[in-house]
Order: sequence, then C-alpha cells, then structure tokens
Amino acid sequence: TVKADAAQRAFQARGDGIVWAVLDSGINGDHPHFKATPSPFQPIDNLDVSAPLAHKDYTPLQNGGLNDQFGHGSHVAGIIAGSWMAKDEKQGDPVAGTEIRNEQTNEAIPQRDRLRAIAGIAPTARLVSMKVIADKTVGEPTRQTAGQGKVSWVLLAIDQIQQWNQHGKRLLIHGVNMSLGYDFDPRWFACGQSPICVEVNRLVKSGVVVVVSAGNGGYSSFIAASGKAEARFSDLSITDPGNADLAVTVGSTHRDMPHQYGVSYFSSRGPTGDGRLKPDLVAPGERILSCASGLEASKYGTIKDDAGNDVPVLYCEQSGTSMAAPHVSGAIAAFLSVRREFIGQPERVKEIFLSNTVDLRRERKFQGAGLLDLMKVLQAV
Repeated sequence: TVKADAAQRAFQARGDGIVWAVLDSGINGDHPHFKATPSPFQPIDNLDVSAPLAHKDYTPLQNGGLNDQFGHGSHVAGIIAGSWMAKDEKQGDPVAGTEIRNEQTNEAIPQRDRLRAIAGIAPTARLVSMKVIADKTVGEPTRQTAGQGKVSWVLLAIDQIQQWNQHGKRLLIHGVNMSLGYDFDPRWFACGQSPICVEVNRLVKSGVVVVVSAGNGGYSSFIAASGKAEARFSDLSITDPGNADLAVTVGSTHRDMPHQYGVSYFSSRGPTGDGRLKPDLVAPGERILSCASGLEASKYGTIKDDAGNDVPVLYCEQSGTSMAAPHVSGAIAAFLSVRREFIGQPERVKEIFLSNTVDLRRERKFQGAGLLDLMKVLQAV
C-alpha cells in the first residue's frame, strides 16, 4: 500500500545506517524478527546505553533488558525494522495469529496462519528501545493493568535523546516513533503548547524527525462546558503529542484498500483545538501483522508445527494509529538511508513527504495530506 517493497527494489531504500528510537512499552529482543543480519540492535557508536546497548527503561517497575510484557512496543518496532523468513519457503511456517469475528456474537476467534516472510518498512534500520509504557501496575500484567505511562517518563526519554545527540551537534538518533497519546486539558495549556508538545517541537528543531500517532478517538465526541453553556464536538480528537506543530502526526487507513474504505473509523480527526490542520497524513493501521510478544502473544497460546511440536505465535494483527505511525517512521528511515543529504532536516523531510502523498478524496481533517507513498517521495527528489 505504501510501496516500500518497490522502494527497496528500485532504490535499495532499506534503512541502512539510520537509527530510530521507539518510545513505547519496550521491545522483545529475543524475537526472531530482530535476529536478522544485520540486527536492528547492533552497537551504535558513541551511544552510551546500559546493556543491552539498545535499551533504556524509564518505568518505575524496571526489570532490565530488551523485554516487552505488554506487547505493544514490539509490534510497533517490527513495522519499522527487522525481518523474518520461514524455514519452509514454499508453504511457510504456521507462526501467525489472526482473528475472525463471529457474526452473531461479535466474538473474536483466534486463527493460526502460515507465513513465508515478513519485513519492516526499513528492515536494516537500527532501533533504540526507550521504555515509557509500563508492563504492569500491581501484580501480574493484564490488559487492564499494563500499558500505562506518564508524560514525565516520555519527557525524560526525549531529554536523553537530546543528550545523546548533544542537542543537535551530532545526530546519533535520526528519528523517533511515539505510538502513544495523552489527552490535553485546555484549562492548563493551549493546544500544542503542553510540555510534551513543546519538547517534541524542540527535538525536531535539533534535527530529529518525530513521528507520532494521531489517536484512536475518531468515533468519539467530547463535551466542553463553561458555567451553564455546553457544547459537543465530534472532531478535534487529536491527542498530544499529535498536536505538536512540528511532529509528523499520522492517522490510519485500510490495510489493502484505502481508496475504497478511506480513513479508519477510529482514527482521530482534526483540526487541532487551535485550528491547525492535523493529521498530517495517513498510513495503514487496520489489522497490521507484526511481532507478537507478551500479552498479545499469550492470547493465541501455542500452535502445532508440521512435526506436531508446540510453537509460539510469532506474529499477530493489531489495529490503531499506533500501527500507522511506524509505517511512516520506517518510510522516513528508508528515505534517509538513500537521501542522506536530508539527515538533520526534519522540517524539510516532513514537507517532502506531505507534498508527495496520494489523495484518498476524503476531507482534509480526516486524511491530512493523503496516503503515504514512499516511491513517490523518492522519485520527487
């Protein structure tokens, strides 16, 4: 849909030499997707990170290492980089978990599928895991207790990137993916002026591309009240840091047929609360297949391989703007790997990508500039 395969064949745009930080729930470093050669977690020169080299944990319940009990961060990271190939190249290995819906009960029924090969948008880009979403709050992780995070943890991670990059004097981290979101309170901060938005804009000004998810509130509405006056809004649902002016804010569209189905019903809509046009563009975010880890892998249990042995599910489908954002992160990493003159120019990179999208013929506040198209971007410069 975003023409990453064509870009790899025509331009060798695979992410070589580009480093991307993933601010999320961590990354499962033992997943086969990240064991390819070269590994996305190879040592990065001059990057002083506690072992293993590509990991930093900001959550209070630190358990060290490249791990992801929640499963969100690994799924996001696998869309950006890494790759895997089945032992049985003709039929594939039974390692993918998908779901179908019972039409009468709407219950999700787990399915097991064969998979021959899968790769991130920029398979050879290198990753830095910055854990800002906790595995759990109290007790064993569940879908209710896991996946929580604080803005302060994100701010600490952004500050660490600034230190690694010496505030723009050297770019060890070229880009950041934030598939996360926080509601902003307009009683405290103007839209786009909250602490997290201010720091995101500052990071972009230092030369780092910042890609963020728009949010999953597209189907919701909110009520604003002052005294006895009350108003209901069905748009203005972009979350922070998606409201940051300089961030690349990504909405979601259908995986295979974006022109027919358009923007996902859950994808947050603009404009921003202060009238700016957001999201910036859209990318596939519905039923995206990527790395299964932790809680996301556990719901499928184990499956039988051809020899009758129990094997874990390695890949599963997830939906959300959290899955759309890493498509853009991977595309920009792939672009920078072959158009290195644009490294350190995130505002110019954003301009190029938004000027070379595909129009889905939806409202601007839904689709932004349009659908991500990596081939069109590479051919334009």
